[in-house]
Amino acid sequence: MGFIPEEGKSLPPPGLVNRNSLWLAGVGWVSAVLHNAINHRPPVKSGVHRQFLLATIGWFIGYHVTKYENYTYARLDRDMNEYIKLHPDKFVPKEQKTFAEIVEPFHPVR
Repeated sequence: MGFIPEEGKSLPPPGLVNRNSLWLAGVGWVSAVLHNAINHRPPVKSGVHRQFLLATIGWFIGYHVTKYENYTYARLDRDMNEYIKLHPDKFVPKEQKTFAEIVEPFHPVR
């Protein structure tokens, strides 16, 4: 698909089972079942081929949405790391504190 530029094609592919694919496959299946119910047909038993088709289309769209999402987050991470490298004075490391220095002393009340 043409949504991802060439630099994004070097990213590893997302897994086949991801939240966007599952969500959009479920939306496709529910829309086919709802269409059957609106037309007074048995909702789950009729039009199984359409249910399978719409779930598959939803899965496909969800997979490519996940690919675009991964590209967008990788691009944002790259830009943020580049900014940090160009402006190290704005990102000086703070001194490390122990947990005991952060938490107030505990005095039990009896």
